[in-house]
Amino acid sequence: MRVATIDIGTNTVLLLVAEGDGGRGDLRAVVERATITRLGEGVDRTHRLAPAAIARTVECIADYGRSVRDLGVELAAVVGTSAMRDASGGEEIRAAVRAHLGVDARVISGEEEARLTFRGALSGLTTSDAELAVFDIGGGSTEVVLGRREQGRHVISWAHSFDVGSVRLTERHGEDRAAIQRAVREVFASVPPLPASGGPVGIAGTMTTLAAVSMQLVPYDGARVHGHVMTRPELGAVLDRMAALDVESRRRMPGMEPKRADVIVAGGVIAMSLLDRWGAASVRISDRGVRWGLAEELADLT
Repeated sequence: MRVATIDIGTNTVLLLVAEGDGGRGDLRAVVERATITRLGEGVDRTHRLAPAAIARTVECIADYGRSVRDLGVELAAVVGTSAMRDASGGEEIRAAVRAHLGVDARVISGEEEARLTFRGALSGLTTSDAELAVFDIGGGSTEVVLGRREQGRHVISWAHSFDVGSVRLTERHGEDRAAIQRAVREVFASVPPLPASGGPVGIAGTMTTLAAVSMQLVPYDGARVHGHVMTRPELGAVLDRMAALDVESRRRMPGMEPKRADVIVAGGVIAMSLLDRWGAASVRISDRGVRWGLAEELADLT
């Protein structure tokens, strides 16, 4: 059985085509793609999707649709997250999804995004059944989830989606690290303590980019990033190096995704603020997330 999932995010549209035999945890990636379309551009101010951002995203969906058809996918699902939750004007995107993939795009709540984040983040990682913390720094929101694996199930004990993300905070504060830190410290005040079982797991483009730059990983290799552990000093040192450069110089850093260079400082501050909140000495990076959680759910249906 071959399945496809697409996660339409505020900054990036992610495609996963995976296959398996229907058993739990046995999915393997056939194709993974990530395209930065910056759908959430200006949404924090206007609460409406911009025509240029819609056009970029529609073009990406059409391209992904061709890949899905060529790869013989039997079951597909598409979800939209923060930008599509917060803004009007998504009708053209939903129409493109129907036209090119034959399914309806589902705009999921922050709570469902958090649940899929947790399941997807742990896919392919060796973990105990003890409680874990997972966080997902997106362009428009950050999900924080506490939970555990229990006899093959994912049990969530606490989850919340916060309206702070790398694009949103960059549009509000530029690269004023002190202002960004003040904003996120306030919203993260309700985050529970870190479970005693170990350090947190961080996913999505901010975290994978910080890891790739730290490792000077060219070209990007998700298999090497998935499960990589960064200490807090390592994370802070990479963020300091990035913040010391102008955006054009930052784009040329080995391991940097060039289209992420203008928002990576805000994303890094969000990550550091969460580690500070928890007093965490390190973070494990996951190259997976919502698209993997959704793919595993599709596979469970077969």
